[in-house]
Amino acid sequence: MTPKKRALLIATLAELYPEPRSELDFQNEYQLLIAVMLSAQCTDKKVNQVTPNLFKAYPSFKVLSQAKLSEIEKIIRPINYYKTKSKNLIACAERVVEQFKSKVPDSHTDLTSLPGVGNKTANVILSEKGVIPAFPVDTHIFRLAHRLGLSKGKTPDLVEVDLRKAFPSVEWRNLHHRIIFHGRRVCGARNPQCAACELRSICPKIGVS
Repeated sequence: MTPKKRALLIATLAELYPEPRSELDFQNEYQLLIAVMLSAQCTDKKVNQVTPNLFKAYPSFKVLSQAKLSEIEKIIRPINYYKTKSKNLIACAERVVEQFKSKVPDSHTDLTSLPGVGNKTANVILSEKGVIPAFPVDTHIFRLAHRLGLSKGKTPDLVEVDLRKAFPSVEWRNLHHRIIFHGRRVCGARNPQCAACELRSICPKIGVS
């Protein structure tokens, strides 16, 4: 994609989605980390249905670290991979309490040392906290990056590298959310609404599902 088209992409998405933000519901850094961990391979809508009960029963890392596995599984059962995620939530809470004084760490290295926290989750946390610019790549961003000709990377990490090179860091957080919005609302995996897409003039894959 040419610089001119990249600028048009930024401007068009900004007009379409003027308030870019996470669609996960959270009130603090503890809730942010837990919600993002649960959102892997799961919709934000489903996570938001589960977290109110989870946060009511377990309002902090300390309380969560002392939870019984069966109780966490019961609460987050509607979430994909709930058994693995239940184990990771408790183990993560234990690590945060023991090593980081119950505070979400501010470095990528420390975040990815937590059970259940990979590169994407760490980048989401750092971006939402405003620690450093980051461009997390989820399934929507991965799909649209390829369709729009922004990357040919075969993995989310490789796509992330290409996107960070293509756009100034000041745009990363907003673009992350706006591309996700567009993927959910217009450029779906199975039935992209190409005829109604505001990006059709710069999309090399127009009409290709």
